[in-house]
Amino acid sequence: MELAKERAENPLLYILGRIWRDYSILVVFVVILAICGIAAPRFLRPENLLNILRNTSIIGAIALGMTFVIIAGGIDLSSGPVLATAGYVLIVLQGMVTPDKQPLMPLWIPVLACVAVATAFGFLNGIIITKFKLPPFIVTLAVGIIARSVVMYMGRGATIMGNKIPQFTGIGNGSIFFIPIPFIIVIAMAIVLHIILTRSKFGTYVFAVGGNENAARYSGIKVNRIKIATYMLVGLCTGVAAMIEMSRMAAVAATTSGAQYEFEAITAVIVGGTALTGGRGRLIGTVVGFIILGIVNNMMIMLNISPYLSGAVKGAVILFAVLMQRRER
Repeated sequence: MELAKERAENPLLYILGRIWRDYSILVVFVVILAICGIAAPRFLRPENLLNILRNTSIIGAIALGMTFVIIAGGIDLSSGPVLATAGYVLIVLQGMVTPDKQPLMPLWIPVLACVAVATAFGFLNGIIITKFKLPPFIVTLAVGIIARSVVMYMGRGATIMGNKIPQFTGIGNGSIFFIPIPFIIVIAMAIVLHIILTRSKFGTYVFAVGGNENAARYSGIKVNRIKIATYMLVGLCTGVAAMIEMSRMAAVAATTSGAQYEFEAITAVIVGGTALTGGRGRLIGTVVGFIILGIVNNMMIMLNISPYLSGAVKGAVILFAVLMQRRER
């Protein structure tokens, strides 16, 4: 009734309101591009923009899976340490060579092992949360601490070097028609996951669980299975992110690889318009969200702003995004 009344009384404002609610993130994105282009003209150089896309792809991959978890009403604070642990497995297996310095196994085996380890951590998160009815915040925080401790123990707190073969380093550093391969991987993931989220029963159930868990359960939806699947999905995405990051330098730092990545991914999801309360969100918003974060980081470097202020800037971005979501409701 209220929507119909608003449409009848002021159709122009109604249309503009709908456009803002549905496409506000794109409007903000264009405005940010314009401001950055004016503040630092070299920002709009193609090589700089492509560099932003390459650098944001790691966080972007995690953020895609995180979108499913948050829409379903959960959160995952273990992604960064899990990335380091999965990356360690990848680097160790990939670094094994024969006496004549040839790889001991095909590259796809270490990559598959990396993704499997990350997905297993996601499964562990989901099982503990659903079977023991524990808060996702506490469970994933604890699992993240365990994962970081494990990789630091196995790597003795050092940086582990892998085998710098072109077919491996080319994943993170290569390009196809000038487009960075990591960004191509993430966009391909986004397309597939968008179809799953919007065109499958699983996607519908994810929204239902996040919107009203009790109603979803009474509707016959296997709520626990859906939650476990979302945590496994963010684990899988984290495994892909680990592959991208490790291939950049063919090395993993036990103490710093993946540090704070979970918060970066959550920020990208929130900026993209996904509600922290669950039940609402879009992957296109997440894609724009992690690119915006990349732009912010890039501009701070270009304007010679202290890196110690990056946390303050990102915190302000989160607050602004949450306030905008509250106004939309």
